[in-house]
Formats: sequence, structure tokens, C-alpha cells
Amino acid sequence: ACSEFSQQSCEECLKNVSCLWCYTNKTCVDYPVRSILPPSSLCSLSNARWGVCWINFEALIIAIAVVAGLILVSVAVCCCYCCYCRRRSRSTPDEEEERLARKTEERRLQSLQRQKHERKMKHDEIRKKYGLLQDSDNPYSRFENE
Repeated sequence: ACSEFSQQSCEECLKNVSCLWCYTNKTCVDYPVRSILPPSSLCSLSNARWGVCWINFEALIIAIAVVAGLILVSVAVCCCYCCYCRRRSRSTPDEEEERLARKTEERRLQSLQRQKHERKMKHDEIRKKYGLLQDSDNPYSRFENE
């Protein structure tokens, strides 16, 4: 069916997706589906057109390869970036939790020291009140005989 469009125009030939246009001899041939690329005996890649007339088969292959390469590189970069972020996010909470635990422990120790000091002050006041604590201001005390 593609050979019917030979000696016509490229646009007419490429309306059928299974056809390949060769500019050297202006022929429309069936696309060789058994091989991925058309053999050079059929038509050279720089003169072959498939799909659209404004780009040759060689440029089409290069363009598809570049686009596929960019897609693969961007997927690889995204995967590496995501793995790096995941690894970083796993380690960051551990460091953050450790820092918060240290601060909490410091606050707890300060609170215990403060409570201990307040308790000692309260006990000292009670001892002073009942005369069980020697007055540090007056180191001399009355010596009582029995």
C-alpha cells in the first residue's frame, strides 16, 4: 500500500504510519518492522523520513536518545536526592532528640538542686527556731553544766 504513494509527496506518504519516505529517490516504502532501524540498502538514515517530513530519521533518533537520556538522568538524580533526604531526615531527629534529652536532663538536675537548696534552707530555719543549729554569726555559745 505504501508503494502507491511513491513519486507523490512526503506528506501523502507519511499519512500512513507504516510507511517510510526516502528523499534520495522520492519513494514511499513499507517500514521494515523486523529491524528497528531501516537498513542503509533501503534508504540512508539522513534521507529517510518517518512520522514527520521536516526531520530526518537520523535526527529523530538523536532527539529521542537525548530526551530519553535526560529523563533517565533526571530520574536518577531524583532517586539519589530522595535517598539522601531520607537518610538525612532519619539522622536529624536522632540528633535533635539527643539535644532535647540533654536539655531536659540539665533542667531536671537544676530543678533538683534548687529544691534541695530550698529544703536545706527550710530545715535550717526550723533548726534555728528550736535552737538545734548553731548560729554562724555567733560562734560562741553558752556552756551549760549538767
